[in-house]
Amino acid sequence: MSDVWQWVMDPGVLVATYLYWTLDIVVRLVGLIVVPRNRRPGSAIAWLLAIMVFPLLGFPLYLMLGKAQLPRRRREKQQVINRLMRVRAQNIPDSELDADVPSWLQSAVRLNRELGAFPLTGSNSADLEIDYDTSIARMAADIRSARESVHVLFYIMGLDEVTEDFFAALAERADAGVPVRVLYDHWGALSHGSQYRAMRRTLDAHGIEHFPMNPIQPIRDGAFQRPDLRNHRKMVIVDGEIGWMGSQNLIAAHYDKPSNIRRGLHWQETMVRFRGPIVSELNLLFATDWYFESEQMLGEDTLVKPSPDTTGSYECQLVPSGPGFVAENNLALFNQLFYSATRRIVAVSPYFVPDESMLAALVTAARRGVEVELFVSEIGDQFLVFHAQRSYYAMLLEAGVTIWLYRAPTILHAKHVTIDDSVTVIGSSNMDMRSFLLQMECSLMIGGTDFLAKMREVEATYRERSRELTLEEWRRRPRTMQVVDNLCRLASSVV
Repeated sequence: MSDVWQWVMDPGVLVATYLYWTLDIVVRLVGLIVVPRNRRPGSAIAWLLAIMVFPLLGFPLYLMLGKAQLPRRRREKQQVINRLMRVRAQNIPDSELDADVPSWLQSAVRLNRELGAFPLTGSNSADLEIDYDTSIARMAADIRSARESVHVLFYIMGLDEVTEDFFAALAERADAGVPVRVLYDHWGALSHGSQYRAMRRTLDAHGIEHFPMNPIQPIRDGAFQRPDLRNHRKMVIVDGEIGWMGSQNLIAAHYDKPSNIRRGLHWQETMVRFRGPIVSELNLLFATDWYFESEQMLGEDTLVKPSPDTTGSYECQLVPSGPGFVAENNLALFNQLFYSATRRIVAVSPYFVPDESMLAALVTAARRGVEVELFVSEIGDQFLVFHAQRSYYAMLLEAGVTIWLYRAPTILHAKHVTIDDSVTVIGSSNMDMRSFLLQMECSLMIGGTDFLAKMREVEATYRERSRELTLEEWRRRPRTMQVVDNLCRLASSVV
C-alpha cells in the first residue's frame, strides 16, 4: 500500500494530474464560450454535451467538425462567383407568373431570386423518369447527340455494367472533338474503389477533363476544411440545350456493394429532363463548381444560350444551396412553401431529419387542416440517419401527417415536394441537416398544374409500392428501439 501511496505522491504524477484537471476545466469553459456562437440551440447543446462528457475527445472533434462552413478563402471565392453568376443570370430570359397564381408563390420566386440569384424562366419543357436504368440510358443517348459541349456532375460516379454505356457515350463525343467536362464528389466516388478507378482510367484514356469536387485535403485554401462538406448535386447538360437533374447517382442501383446485393437492396430515383431557358441556369451552376475545382472560368457564350426549343409551358427556377450560401436556401424555400400551403403537401425524402423550424412548419400545416403526406423508406441504408428520422414519426402522426413506408428491399432515394396544385420542388436535396448545412445541393422549383399532374402520377406509383404507418403500430414498437431512435436523434444534431 505504501508503494502505491508513494507513486501517487510522486511529483511527476501530481504535476500530470494537476495539468489534466486544469486542461479539463479550461476545455469545458472554452466550450461554453465558443460552441453556442451563431449556432442553433439544439446543435449547441449536443456539442456541449459531448464536450462535457468527454472533454478531451469532444473538443478536438468540435474543432474538426464543428464549423459548417468552407475556409475563408473558399468563401471569398464563392462570394465573387455568386456576384458573377448574378450578372450572367441577367442574360437569361426572365418570366412573370400568371396573375391568377397565389401571392405566396410570387413571394417564393422573389425569395429564390434573392437567395440564389437565378430568375424564374418560362417556356420550358420537362418530363420525368423513375426507372433507374432507363434514365441512365436516356442520358447516354442525349450525350451522343452533343455537338458543342457535355457537362456532367454527380455526387457518386463509377464505371460498372450499368454505367459503361454512359461512359462510352462520353468517350465517343470526346474522341469526336466535343469538349467534355466531368465533376464528381471526391468522397462519394472514391468510396466505390474499383468502379472509381475504372472511371478515371476511361476518362484519362480519352482525354476528358475531370476533377474531384471538395478533394479530401485537411488543409486547403489556407485553413482546415472539415472533410464531410460534400458536393451532392447531380446534373447533365448537353450543348446548353438539354438538362438532366434529380436524385440519381451514376452507378448501378445496388451501388456495387456486396452487402446490398446479398440483401437485394436497390435504390429508387426520380430524374427530370429539361429543355428551354432553364438549361442555362443549370449550366451556370455547373460552371461555378467547375471554377472552384479547376480554376477555369468558362465563357459566358458557352453557358448562357438562347434555347432553340421554347415550346414548353413550364416556369422553372433553380435554387442552389450549400456551405457557400449562408442563408440555407433550400431550408428557407421548403419552410416558405410549407407555411403557404392551403390544401396539400406531399414530401418525398430518403433522409428526413428536419430542424425545429421545418418540423414546426409541417406539424402546423397538418394541424390547420392541410393534407400532409410524407414518403420515406421502410428500411434504411444509414443507421444513424434512419433511426434519427424515426424519432420524429410519433409527433408527425399525432399531428395528422400520413406517413408512407416504401416497401423493402428498396431504398426510396427520390427527393421532391408538391404544394397544393401550384408548385413542385425537385432535385438533390434531402430534408435533413446535412443537406441544409453541409452539402452543396440544387433544387428546382417548377410552377404549373400540368407538370404537377405528372408528379401526382409518380406519387401514386410510390403510394402503390408503400404501406401506411399508423400511430397504433408505431406506439407498439419495442422500447429498445425508442431509446435507439432518440439517441440517434440527439447525435444527428451535432452538425
